[in-house]
Amino acid sequence: MLEDVLGNVNKERVLVYLTARGDGYPSEIAGFFNAPATPIQVQAEKLETAGVLYSRLVGRSRVYSFNPRCVYVKELKALITRVLEFYPEDISTALLNNRRRPRKPEKPLKRSIND
Repeated sequence: MLEDVLGNVNKERVLVYLTARGDGYPSEIAGFFNAPATPIQVQAEKLETAGVLYSRLVGRSRVYSFNPRCVYVKELKALITRVLEFYPEDISTALLNNRRRPRKPEKPLKRSIND
C-alpha cells in the first residue's frame, strides 16, 4: 500500500512489522512475509541510517526498533497503524497476535490429530 510513497515494498514490510510488534530482526521479518532476508536487511539499515530506526545486538542477532529520538516517529507510526487496518485480516491478525514468550516447561505440547 505504501510502496509508492516509500519507494520499496520491503521498507513498508519493515515498518509495518515493527509498528505491529515493537521490534524484530530482519530474518524474522523476512520469514513472516515469505521474502528474502537480504533486501529486508538493506532497508532496515537504510532506515537506521536515516534515523528512523535504531538497532542493538541481542546475542548474535541485530534487533531493530523505532528510534524514540526521531522527531516524526509518532506520526509515522500513526500512518503505518492506519495502513495496517487495510491489510488483509489474516496478515494483520497474525502481526498483532504474536506470542513471543517461551512455553512453560510443564505445559504439554499440542498433539496433532494423527498422533
